[in-house]
Amino acid sequence: MVSKFAASLSCIICNERWGGPTSPRPHYPSMPKYPKGQSPGDEAPEARAVFSVTGITCSACAGSVEKAVKRLLGIRQAAVDVLNHRALVHYYPNFVTEERIREAIEDAGFQATTIKDADTNDMSIQVCRIRIIGMTCTSCSSTIESALRALYGVQTAQVALATEEAEVYYDPNFVTYNQLIQTIEDTGFDAMLISLGEDISKIDIQIDGFKTDHSLKAIATSLQSLNGVQEIETYPELRKISISYKPELTGPRAFIEEIESSWSGHFKAMIYPEDQEGRDSHRKKEIKQYFKWFLWSLVFTIPVFLTSMVFMYIPWIKKVLDIKVINMLTIGELVRWELSTPVQFIIGRRFYVSSYKALRHGSPNMDVLIALGTNAAYFYSVYIMLRAANSKDFKGSDFFETSSMLISFILLGKYLEVLAKGKTSEAIAKLMKLAPEAAILLCLDEEGNVLSEQEIDSRLIQKNDVIKIIPGAKVASDGIVVWGQSHVNESMITGEARPVAKRKGDTVIGGTLNENGVFHIKATRVGSESALSQIVRLVESAQMAKAPVQKLADQISKYFVPLVLTLSLSTWLAWFLAGKFHSYPRSWIPSSMDSFELALQFGISVVVIACPCALGLATPTAVMVGTGVGASQGVLIKGGQALESAHKVNCIVFDKTGTLTVGKPVVVKTRILNSMRPLEFYELVAATEVNSEHPLAKAIVEYAKKMKEDEQSIIWPEAENFVSVTGHGVKAIVNNKEIIVGNKSFMVENDIAIPMEAEEALDEAEGMAQTGIIVSINRVVVGVVSISDPLKPGAREAISILKSMKIKSIMVTGDNWGTAKSIAKEVGIETVVAEAKPEMKAEKVKELQEKAFAHLALSALSFQGFASQNKMRLALIGVPTSSGHTVAMVGDGINDSPALVAADVGMAIGAGTDIAIEAADIVLMKSNLEDVITAIDLSRTTFSRIRLNYVWAMGYNLLGIPIAAGVLFPFTGFRLPPWIAGAAMAASSVSVVCCSLLLKNYRRPKKLDDLEIRGITIEQ
Repeated sequence: MVSKFAASLSCIICNERWGGPTSPRPHYPSMPKYPKGQSPGDEAPEARAVFSVTGITCSACAGSVEKAVKRLLGIRQAAVDVLNHRALVHYYPNFVTEERIREAIEDAGFQATTIKDADTNDMSIQVCRIRIIGMTCTSCSSTIESALRALYGVQTAQVALATEEAEVYYDPNFVTYNQLIQTIEDTGFDAMLISLGEDISKIDIQIDGFKTDHSLKAIATSLQSLNGVQEIETYPELRKISISYKPELTGPRAFIEEIESSWSGHFKAMIYPEDQEGRDSHRKKEIKQYFKWFLWSLVFTIPVFLTSMVFMYIPWIKKVLDIKVINMLTIGELVRWELSTPVQFIIGRRFYVSSYKALRHGSPNMDVLIALGTNAAYFYSVYIMLRAANSKDFKGSDFFETSSMLISFILLGKYLEVLAKGKTSEAIAKLMKLAPEAAILLCLDEEGNVLSEQEIDSRLIQKNDVIKIIPGAKVASDGIVVWGQSHVNESMITGEARPVAKRKGDTVIGGTLNENGVFHIKATRVGSESALSQIVRLVESAQMAKAPVQKLADQISKYFVPLVLTLSLSTWLAWFLAGKFHSYPRSWIPSSMDSFELALQFGISVVVIACPCALGLATPTAVMVGTGVGASQGVLIKGGQALESAHKVNCIVFDKTGTLTVGKPVVVKTRILNSMRPLEFYELVAATEVNSEHPLAKAIVEYAKKMKEDEQSIIWPEAENFVSVTGHGVKAIVNNKEIIVGNKSFMVENDIAIPMEAEEALDEAEGMAQTGIIVSINRVVVGVVSISDPLKPGAREAISILKSMKIKSIMVTGDNWGTAKSIAKEVGIETVVAEAKPEMKAEKVKELQEKAFAHLALSALSFQGFASQNKMRLALIGVPTSSGHTVAMVGDGINDSPALVAADVGMAIGAGTDIAIEAADIVLMKSNLEDVITAIDLSRTTFSRIRLNYVWAMGYNLLGIPIAAGVLFPFTGFRLPPWIAGAAMAASSVSVVCCSLLLKNYRRPKKLDDLEIRGITIEQ
């Protein structure tokens, strides 16, 4: 009872002191983790327990629980989440039990129950994206990153200055997105949630007609009963319901029908209008805001400028302005003071607010420099006014025009900077606009005949809907053609200029354009699962990711502002002392000021000319534009790391099937070595291969289907004990027969003798650049299937261009040696690795990265740990000795994934498997090898632009600061007034962003335009 009262009392104190339950709380040190003289040992088990704690209302409560738990022996770590009323404890079960921890929490005055793992598994690491308003330089983004990463439960946090967004991975058991937003706001910036999780299958419904919150809750309850609905959130003030659901079970159309039909038509429902606070609208609002501030500043600044620098040369106006009001105080000084004050404190208020917040957190930014510079000019001018008003012989010059013109020029620079930064993200905006607004939904009977058609909002499309696509219309969603044929322009997604023929069974991508025919598609991926949405997310993530070179700017930003302030103070002091002790001629001082004012102007100029923004924007703006340009050309680059690595690539490892070749192999010859009938032979082989995803397996199954075309429905015998050995083959039991299908090494591994007849068939196939597949039944070779996979159009030319770019090409394949060498010779690749398993491909990539290769003749080598029975051979021909390479791997299959991850840059062919695409750093949407060249050339161009940005940003500061400090003044008499220094500072950021924007004019190498790409058609 006493402990409960103490906890309640601490709640009151905490709430009075901190203003709420989400405030920061103390972390209490643990007691010794185990009794003195004992230790759990290096291999002692460690346990984890999660408790639901009832009664926690504030950070003091959380502190009480944490303190009580940590006092127990055997506790390694304990943390309490106030908002979710949970406690996480890591402990050594040798010394303390879960029950004892629960009792300790209850002894502290709270109710505790254990949450089993099953209840917490679904609450693993989540990701949220947050828009941040008010960042000006890398110092701001670094401060926010540090604050977020300091939160317990945050795994990683990334803040992008250019996109003004944060991406945070966190454990929702211990920290909520509200706490993340609060943390950002506590650091002095405004924050707004953009998305939570991956936002997969989540939709907002607007509901009209309800009068009370109870009605909305009743609607939510009825929707919760629908199969497939996972979570519902209500927002009465917005008349909105957010629904998370499983797209394979339900969809938005079902939700609207349920709302409108279940309540006798009292309520109307529709898809919630697009977020008006989205990135684009926020950017437009920010642009308008800066423009408005700039115009207002001009209203006051222009008269100040005229009265101080123009009217003084017009006698009759000068005479009016020089009229004394009080002692030596003139009308001109009063007018300038009255006009500059609103600019300084109303229009310039944002600089004060930002400076205060930055200084409060010990991270001074550009706004601190602006505030100090303008305040120095303004308050010195006020001092001059006061002295003039109290003296009958004092003569001094005010700097009101300096402060007001500084703020005006900086606002102009900010306006131009925001305007330019908005253009860097145009690629995402264009991608998002590709989705059509409406779609034609077909209602079919059981036999597939069209009963009716209805035009609906494209966001209402659900999985398995049949959609009609008419000529000139955009494809409404990803799907499969179920009727009709046409040509579809996919250039907006893949960059492929030629229309692609589509017929029954072909896949289509949402957002592409139907050219001529009419066809029906069955929706397979809708909403945020669609290819278009995934591309948008990929590009957004790429623009969030920092390039390693960005670390330079981040390091400089930590010391930039303090260093500039030190330089400014030193400049003022040096010039002031030099004037005080007459170290320079009196003629150097302008007639309108004294030595103190001259020194002050030099000091102010140093403060306002320094620009950390240009450094902070040098990399992210170039990465944003570069990734956007890549996306428009069908090259999806996953962030700055991939860009930076790709520009260094000097060696590319190619997979063969689906990469150098078309990837749609066809059976060209079958050699049966016994008296089996071809139909019986292929029935057994197809029954085994139908379980495999390998392109060669699919070719065999397709060939077998043609042999059974007369059958209405093709059913293969059941395959038992199916085993797939990636890169070698498959085996299974079919009709009580052991079927083994694979390459030569796979047969040797299974101790199956290969007869001379089969060897001859293999040699013949290899000599014609075909792949020979051996078939064994009951451990006896019964046949050889020859499969051909034609080269991709332009493959040879692409390899030739890579050679001219001084990039080595190597082919690594799981295929046999004969086929591999024939294909390599055809495309012009000299270095070949054949019969390689997936792990060997990865090992080859690592070897290329780590050490040099000597010039070797064709020889037999072995990799330790691989192919213990059959030693793997490598052909390394004509590779000169050199240091380790920067390696790119280009592949398309599951077996390429380890190598894609191991390579410095993994490039996945867009038509490849999802696993390969996930593992890659760059995705080539068109599946053309010429895009490998485009990706490398684009990365080189982008990185050269980043270097140019850094040269400009660093050079500007290194040259501008000394000039502002008056280094040239003794020799040339040239002095940089503060307002010109401010204009130069504003121009530096704008120039860096504009330099990055020039990347939008990127064109792929002319050599690629000269290639004549011939289409290849494979008859299925």
